[in-house]
Amino acid sequence: MTIKQIDEDKAAWAADQFIDYFKNFTNLEEYLRHVKKSVIVKSNLLDDPKDYFLNQDIHPNDMEFDIRLVGDRFQNGIPQDYYRNLLKSVSSHNNEDNIPGRELRLMVYERNTNKIVGFIRLQSPLINSKPRNEWLGKAPDLKIFNRHAVMGFAIVPSQPFGYNYLGGKLLALICVSHHIREKLNDIFEKDIALFETTSLYGSSSAASQYDGLKPFMRYKGLTESKFLPLLHDQVFHELHDRFTLLNNNTPLTDNKASSKKMKRQTKMIASIKKSLQDEEKLNEFNSVIEMAFGLTQKKRFYISDYGYGNVREVIRGDEDKLIRGQNWDKFHLDNIISWWKRKATKRYEKLKQENRFRDKVELWTEDDNIQIIR
Repeated sequence: MTIKQIDEDKAAWAADQFIDYFKNFTNLEEYLRHVKKSVIVKSNLLDDPKDYFLNQDIHPNDMEFDIRLVGDRFQNGIPQDYYRNLLKSVSSHNNEDNIPGRELRLMVYERNTNKIVGFIRLQSPLINSKPRNEWLGKAPDLKIFNRHAVMGFAIVPSQPFGYNYLGGKLLALICVSHHIREKLNDIFEKDIALFETTSLYGSSSAASQYDGLKPFMRYKGLTESKFLPLLHDQVFHELHDRFTLLNNNTPLTDNKASSKKMKRQTKMIASIKKSLQDEEKLNEFNSVIEMAFGLTQKKRFYISDYGYGNVREVIRGDEDKLIRGQNWDKFHLDNIISWWKRKATKRYEKLKQENRFRDKVELWTEDDNIQIIR
């Protein structure tokens, strides 16, 4: 149920909440930094989280990796709170805690040091994607698509591992390994054959950690960018609480709905626009909302076929049985890590030669001004 119209004074108050929030940002980085710092303030970080992350000077050829499952449903699974708090300390993105649909969280450790090098969250893909549909030639049958597809929503290296060793590329490669594909199949009773992900910040960065990973991962175009950034902090909760009261104490969407925050925000905006009679206030509100739309950017879209030769045909419904392609063996975890070690060695040796190797662990705090796009 959606409120069609509310009183003028209530609409004006709600409009001011949006105006006061979004007028503070002139670009995407300012918005992301504000959101991230608000999350850091609320997070109960571990006493000294820097001790948990790899910053040692180790040649890539001497590294070995453990991939550990997160959650109490797994034997010896890493606690969810531990994963969330540490991820929040290193990621420049505000990673949501409660995600609908199937989901698998992983932490990657360097085995010799027992230090964390990164975080992964895999889950059900977005229902609609322009570059995916263009690649397929049509929108897929969702029953077929959901049986075979998974998406990487968080692929975050710790720093300085990401910088020193192309750590983001290692995590992306782990995602498309047969090892992880088989884990997904066992846990969710699927037949995974397509991996999707997007660059986090779109065209604000000239390159992505997913570039240069052929044949494991390929760029397939840009996503649409016409969406409004979300309100965060107490502003959103105060607004939605007020609209819930005006809606006969009923939330604007079901509490279990997917993307419920975005849907609720969209409905609040629509109600404000219908209710405001003050033309000057309505124009100001529309202007700020349009400016906020401009903060978002198209994202780079990438896929992997895990070495199968006919994923496109199977997801289109043209063929029923997946067939292994010529690159199948390259996707075994040992082969993938060996491929990464060759790339990482070039990076490591170049940084050492140029005296640019980093040994400081980078974490988000209230005061830090670390690089947002990474």
